Amino acid sequence: MGPFSELVRARSSDDHVALRFEGRAWTWRETVQEAADRAAAIRDIRPAGDRRQVHVGVLLQNLPDFAFWLLAAGLGGFVIVGINPTRRGEELAQDIRHTDCDLLVTENEHLSLIAGAELPSVRRVLNVDTAEYADYLRPYRGAPLPAGSPAAEDMLLLLFSSGSTGAPKAVISSQRAMTRRAHVLGDRIGVHRDTITYLCMPLFHGNSIFTNLAPSVRSGATIVMRRKFSASGFARDIHEHGITFTNYVGRAINYVLATAEDPRDRLSTLEVAYGSEASPADMVKFRDRFQCRIWESYGSTEGVLSIFPGPDAPPNSLGLPAAGQVIKVLNESGEECPLAKFDENGRLLNADEAIGEIVGIDRVKAFEGYYHNPEAIADRVRGDDYWSGDLAFRDERGYFFFAGRTSDWLRVDGENFAAAPIERILSRYDGISSAVVYGVPDPHTGDNVMCAVQLPEGRAFDPKAFERFLGDQKDLGTKWRPRFVRVTESIAQTGTNKVNKAPLRRTVWETADPVWWTPARSTTYMSLTAADRSALREEFVKHDRGHLLPRPLP
Repeated sequence: MGPFSELVRARSSDDHVALRFEGRAWTWRETVQEAADRAAAIRDIRPAGDRRQVHVGVLLQNLPDFAFWLLAAGLGGFVIVGINPTRRGEELAQDIRHTDCDLLVTENEHLSLIAGAELPSVRRVLNVDTAEYADYLRPYRGAPLPAGSPAAEDMLLLLFSSGSTGAPKAVISSQRAMTRRAHVLGDRIGVHRDTITYLCMPLFHGNSIFTNLAPSVRSGATIVMRRKFSASGFARDIHEHGITFTNYVGRAINYVLATAEDPRDRLSTLEVAYGSEASPADMVKFRDRFQCRIWESYGSTEGVLSIFPGPDAPPNSLGLPAAGQVIKVLNESGEECPLAKFDENGRLLNADEAIGEIVGIDRVKAFEGYYHNPEAIADRVRGDDYWSGDLAFRDERGYFFFAGRTSDWLRVDGENFAAAPIERILSRYDGISSAVVYGVPDPHTGDNVMCAVQLPEGRAFDPKAFERFLGDQKDLGTKWRPRFVRVTESIAQTGTNKVNKAPLRRTVWETADPVWWTPARSTTYMSLTAADRSALREEFVKHDRGHLLPRPLP
């Protein structure tokens, strides 16, 4: 397939509406012109004779400018770096440094996140909310499309994903990969000329870029953008704009279902919702509420593996590999794991031998790598095979079932992040002597953050002081706050004296150790009681995730 620039150029004389945002609208012709203006401006960033690709970091909410810069990169052959604003302090600054950003595009909302940060590679910061930004673009208004076209293999995107270490892990995506996803996902989802898409998931994620923006460029569909996801505004936007397609990730569906039902919902225009990590129970409720099709697939920002649930897929299944892909479940020795065996209640009987890593056989050819991170690449590549870092098992029909992650990363509300930065923050608190952070299942989807702490001799855990400490940590990510805190006298170690988190993950909160928790994210820490444990278990069972929990305490 050719470069993404060809899809963008094909829209340059299209007067169909491309974007709607807060009362304004742009046709595709106008949208491509905005991209051409920015592509022309970028040519002045590099010194004469410097032929390296320009890296533009975008630290924005879902604004039209984010889309303009993405399309400009397609036309102009530079690289967009999606900066995640849920990260904080030095972690966010390191993301920007690691990806060698030359230009940083931001807004008033996020300006404080980079205040005082050391960003030596950044030549200029553009704030889209200022007159300076308009002045910067003014000389380039009405610029022609670039004379040449980028090569299909040229880098287009650097998007941060999870990994096996605390180091930044920026996934490389080429112009060709963007084109391929625009065609494959556009066809699979059914995005066409008359589709009206709802883009409310963040554009610094591959979820919105690959399943919404790129297919819309390819087909000339209309995109309705929202600055950020709002559960209370979701149904209203669907009805106001006649939305026919939306993408989602993580607990977004659950948050929508928690809002009061609008009488118009069952007569909505919504036809398809496509995403990942909604619970089976929530998918049924969402389908019934909006009378639409909702479905998911297994994939990643790397775009190497795809597993799709067909109409005959069993409940909770990821599905089967996409056509042409050979995907297996292998153990650490590279041997294929036996198929899963279940009891009459659906409990997995042979987890130790049936669960292994999801591996794409001969799929390294589709892996474009991580930017300046050979260690992370080595974790994924063994010969010609791609090791995903995700665990699964298969039933007798070959259907895949997700079983967790091999790497020490968590996924909360669709966001991936490492435990190590949280552990470093907790180490500052003098009320604990050591702390380890790990993910435990959420009743609906993804993970919750849990930590196990050891206390200084003679000290008791002070939940209010701990809460105040967390509130004072400016570099604590918005989704990093531990929901569960286990106070323990000892933390297991491996034979090489490293912390062994496996027993902690398996036990979750079913332990004789004292556990403190926040029933909701905004509440204070409370002692986890037997009644609380029972209610939690019932919540897991309600959402068909009871198999993720250990047996309750006797």
